[in-house]
Amino acid sequence: MSEFAAWMQDCQSRMEDVLAHWLPPAHIAPQHLHEAMRYAVLDGGKRVRPLLAFAAGEVAGADPARVRHAAAAVELIHAYSLVHDDMPAMDDDALRRGKPTVHVEFDEATALLVGDALQSLAFDILAGEPLAPDAGIQLDMVRLLAQAAGSRGMAGGQAIDLASVGRPLDLAELEFMHIHKTGALIRASVLLGAHCAPVDDATLGALDHYAKCIGLAFQVVDDVLDAEASTATLGKTAGKDAANNKPTYVSLLGVPRARELAQELRADAHAALAALPACARRLRQLADFVVERAF
Repeated sequence: MSEFAAWMQDCQSRMEDVLAHWLPPAHIAPQHLHEAMRYAVLDGGKRVRPLLAFAAGEVAGADPARVRHAAAAVELIHAYSLVHDDMPAMDDDALRRGKPTVHVEFDEATALLVGDALQSLAFDILAGEPLAPDAGIQLDMVRLLAQAAGSRGMAGGQAIDLASVGRPLDLAELEFMHIHKTGALIRASVLLGAHCAPVDDATLGALDHYAKCIGLAFQVVDDVLDAEASTATLGKTAGKDAANNKPTYVSLLGVPRARELAQELRADAHAALAALPACARRLRQLADFVVERAF
């Protein structure tokens, strides 16, 4: 196992522990809802957003004990979005992370409540734990995640996505959609990790630019994987985008050019970190990890 792989595994293990700690035990009422919440979050996913938070925290010199709670909050928002996205009113998918989606395993009403409860729990953690050097910065962190998840971020991007089915988008329109739908929460992951310690504006600016590049690269790679990988590899239904006539980087650019774009975004992400010290190596490695999932 490489040193980077060992670091990833350690962070993922820590995240599993902290998420299991924060999620209500399944035996506490309402048991059905709590069981479904744990089903939606635990034992699955690469935890890319928490990994980015931990890596950015290293750049800022943050205590990992602080970062883990901010990372958990982001991951809970991500998990809630997947539960809702998979529902019949959205993408209507039956498989996620290699197992039945929440509305299939439980029921639609429970899936809706799971998403609501996970979102609430995320902000409970972010507001209740001592995460930042002072209360003002921690309040900014709460607002940052709220904006990333809301109509000017992830939810807004999903609304644009739903409205774009069957309609061709140009590259600028597609990027605008994914800056919101995928990129906003990835950007929040990086910035929340960095805000867990005092950090100067120049470093924050470099991290923000890096995060924007990685957010788009992540989506480009996802589009390539949806077109080329198998359902077994993805852990979710492959080919859904094309089947649903959704605009993607592959439908607009084709696979070869989409692959080139992912590489260009990786190079831009690396360039954004050029002035940062050696402790930014995890972010560089994560940029490679995000892009090389497809290659």
